[in-house]
Amino acid sequence: QVQLVESGGGLVQPGGSLRLSCVASGFSFSWYRMAWYRQSQGKEREFVAGIDIGGGSPTYGNSVSGRFTISRDDAKNTVDLQMTSLNPDDTAVYYCNFPHLSLWGQGTQVIVSS
Repeated sequence: QVQLVESGGGLVQPGGSLRLSCVASGFSFSWYRMAWYRQSQGKEREFVAGIDIGGGSPTYGNSVSGRFTISRDDAKNTVDLQMTSLNPDDTAVYYCNFPHLSLWGQGTQVIVSS
């Protein structure tokens, strides 16, 4: 069974940092590009970051570029999202994405608030 499970969300103060993790199972993880998306209340889901096979060519959405870093560990079948300099606009449910099968995790909530 192909599955994505996110973790690491929570409440953080503006300016703070948080690290999200996604564990993948049921497919040959190292063979595929992975990505993170987010969806804020009342808005469409937006692309946050993507990473290619072997960790190459990370790409980022305009609103997070320079603050977020995506990484992967093929030995552990994980793709992480390190988020820094968080602001209230980053408040959203963050989803791990397997583009090849258009598969989504259940999401993890991030709230940036003082």
